[in-house]
Amino acid sequence: MADLTVDAKGTNCPIPILKAKKAITTLPKGAVLEILATDPGALPDFQAFCRSTGNTLLEHEETAGTYRFLIKHTAA
Repeated sequence: MADLTVDAKGTNCPIPILKAKKAITTLPKGAVLEILATDPGALPDFQAFCRSTGNTLLEHEETAGTYRFLIKHTAA
């Protein structure tokens, strides 16, 4: 279960990443951020985002053109 959901559907890179970056800084360590996006490039973007920030991509799925990501705030 997510502690916060960010709806970035209908936007393209870099907006979903920027929204996620802003939102995750409001969460305590260990909290989970859910991001909803429709940008087909979202998966590699969020994989790179997690690698570069030190957060953990817990899961991702795609349903009917909507991508859902769960990211655990683990960065310093």
